[in-house]
Amino acid sequence: MEWVNETVVREFVFLGFSSLAGLQQLLFLVFLVIYLFTLGTNAIIISTIVLDRALHTPMYFFLAVLSCSETCYTFVIVPKMLVDLLAQKKTISFLGCAIQMFTFLFLGCSHSFLLAAMGYDRYVAICNPLRYTVLMGPGVCVGLVAAACACGFTAAQIITTLIFHLPFYSSNQLHHFFCDISPVLKLASHHNHFSQIVIFMLCALVLIIPLLLILVSYIHIISAILQFPSTLGRCKAFSTCASHLIVVTVHYGCASFIYLRPKSNYSMNQDALISVSYTILTPLFNPMIYSLRNKEFKSALHRVVGRTISLPC
Repeated sequence: MEWVNETVVREFVFLGFSSLAGLQQLLFLVFLVIYLFTLGTNAIIISTIVLDRALHTPMYFFLAVLSCSETCYTFVIVPKMLVDLLAQKKTISFLGCAIQMFTFLFLGCSHSFLLAAMGYDRYVAICNPLRYTVLMGPGVCVGLVAAACACGFTAAQIITTLIFHLPFYSSNQLHHFFCDISPVLKLASHHNHFSQIVIFMLCALVLIIPLLLILVSYIHIISAILQFPSTLGRCKAFSTCASHLIVVTVHYGCASFIYLRPKSNYSMNQDALISVSYTILTPLFNPMIYSLRNKEFKSALHRVVGRTISLPC
């Protein structure tokens, strides 16, 4: 009853780049170029994997799914951010904010479990090479992706529901450029401690469980690689895992900093900066780390381009 005379929040105002008012047109151009390049590289990766039969392997299947996921991930946030950089009124409806948060969390949580599935794929390829095609058959690969999506959907549904069932009667000024967990929670008029604990625990589980699975996979991988008789064989095996390790480090480093810090260390400016890195820069570098520097992928890309050029008009 204490909120009866207060106005219910029906929309949020983004203030993520308000301190950079004079640079917003420049930021628009920079982020637009990065976004278009990211879309282009992911489209090249997905189409090459689909069109070249030599890449119809579990590793490249997971890469195609990862590229598709990152394309959707950036699409949820970046177009709206680009519009807001040029708009005078940078708003999003209450429902729109909930949808954006759910979709972002669904894709982000699924991404964590997908990286764990990719770690398992590398474990089987290196530790059980003779049984690789049996253990990583099409049904298993699809099942791992479906399980990753189911875990992501469940976590996103619970977190979004808990947050948007809180009362929002006070400020609607969101100190961010999209609807992330901490900035939206900060605007709630009343905080349910049970909900906050559940949200924190879910975020922790979504990060810690896949990371532990990846660590277990790499303990077995490193143990197996060290038993290889030749230095060349060890280097080749490590190189197949290097890209995955780099992406895992960046993903879990940024996500842990954002979602697992004590509330007393919350900084809006720091979070906005880190968020730019994992919503814009990480999807830009991931395709290059995974595929565009991969000799096997580049050979497949040349074959696909060659076949496309040689097609009769």
